[in-house]
Amino acid sequence: MSAHSDSDRRWRGDARCAAYCALTFVVLTTLLDWGSGGLTVGRADLWALIGAVVFMVLRPARVTAGDGWLAVRGLLCERRVRTDALVSVMEYGSISTRLVLRDAHGHAVELDPDVLVANPLLWHRLDAGARRSRQRGTLRHGAAVLDRLGERIDGGTAREILKASGLD
Repeated sequence: MSAHSDSDRRWRGDARCAAYCALTFVVLTTLLDWGSGGLTVGRADLWALIGAVVFMVLRPARVTAGDGWLAVRGLLCERRVRTDALVSVMEYGSISTRLVLRDAHGHAVELDPDVLVANPLLWHRLDAGARRSRQRGTLRHGAAVLDRLGERIDGGTAREILKASGLD
């Protein structure tokens, strides 16, 4: 595996936003409970615990990729697939779309495709590995999903270039 890897550029900001939301929840509920006269140490602890759960739910997974691999780190563990040994790519969900990548070694990761749209370097790493999987014949399901995602990313990048150059 390569020593160089790319990661989600938006992750720190998204994680910070999750922390602010959780902290805001704790502060507001504690203040409301205090204002109503019902705040006790136990209730304050409960609000803090619920705030921690809110943070865990809102905190995004951290996506990194290197030459031939892609990893998704959640709160408790990191899952990694070999992008150069993919066997399937599935997209599911209509409101919150998820992308599931499975490799020949039995590993799987699930991620939000918007992470790839927002991070062209991550997309490039995944696409390069998927191309190797296609060449080797291991990618049997989901090539069309990757093609659609690639068109979406390329179209967005082209629009950004045109906008930046004033040609839009």
